[in-house]
Amino acid sequence: MRVAAIQMHCSADRADNLARATALIGEAATHDTELVVLPELFASLGRTSQMRAAAETLDGPTLAWASGLARQHRCSIVAGSFVERAEDQLFNTSVLVNPDGTLLAHYRKVHLFDIDVAGATSRESDTFSAGNDAVTASLIEGTTIGLTICYDLRFPELFRIEALRGATIIAAPSAFTAATGADHWELLVRARALENQVALIAAAQWGTSPDGVERHGHALIVDAWGTKIAEASSEGDAVITAEIDLAGIEQLRTRLPSLANRRPEAYHWPEEIRDPSSEVPGRSALP
Repeated sequence: MRVAAIQMHCSADRADNLARATALIGEAATHDTELVVLPELFASLGRTSQMRAAAETLDGPTLAWASGLARQHRCSIVAGSFVERAEDQLFNTSVLVNPDGTLLAHYRKVHLFDIDVAGATSRESDTFSAGNDAVTASLIEGTTIGLTICYDLRFPELFRIEALRGATIIAAPSAFTAATGADHWELLVRARALENQVALIAAAQWGTSPDGVERHGHALIVDAWGTKIAEASSEGDAVITAEIDLAGIEQLRTRLPSLANRRPEAYHWPEEIRDPSSEVPGRSALP
C-alpha cells in the first residue's frame, strides 16, 4: 500500500491552510497514494480565541472538503485534526474518509497536551475536552488502521490496544514542538511502530505557530521493524510517500511473535494513585 504523510506550516487562516493542503494531497495523488495523512490542527492553528472561533461540527466544512478530495483522487484521507464542536464542548478531532468520500471513523484526541517544559508550555485542556475511546477502522482494502494524535505517542497503551484490535497501520497527525522534538519525536514514533509491529504514518507541522510555539517538522513514515522509510526536513511544506508491505507485516508477526507472546494474565495494573508525588522518596502528598 502506498501511503503519504503531509508536512505543513499552518495558521489560523483556514482558507489558506485548506488551499495548500489541497495542493499537497494532489501532489500525493500523483504517486498513486492510497492513504494520505494530514497534520494535527491543519485546518486552523492559532491562539485560544482563534481556535474557539474555528470550531465546527463533525459534519461541517472540513469533513465536506476531505470527502470531496477523497472522491477526486480515489484515496483514503486522515484529515489530521480540526476543532470539533459537540454541544458545549470542543474536541481535537481527526476524521478518516474512504475513497468514495464517506466518513469511515472519527477520533477525539485522548491525551491532552498539558505540560510545562522550557519552550513548550501548554494547557490543551483549557480549550479541549478529552476523548475516551481508542479508534480503529477497516479500509476498503481490508487493512485495519488505528487513529491517534500527537501527544498520544507518549502513551503506549493506546497503540497497543489498536494493534490488538488488528491495526497494521497507525496514523499519528502531529504538531510536535521543537523543544521536545529533537530528543523525543523520532524515538517515540519508531518505538510505537516496532513494539506494536505496525507501520506508523506521522504527519507534522513545522515553523512557528501563531501561538508562538516552534514546531519540529520531520514528518515520518516508519515500518513495522521500526525503520524510517521516509522523512521530511525540519522546514518546508512537503509530501513524503512510502510503500507499506502489508504481507511483510504479517510475516514479521509470525516470525517474531511478540504480540502473540503477550501474557495478559501476568499484567496487573497498579491501583490508581491520586498524587504521584506521594510515591517519590522525600516528597509528601499534596493536601
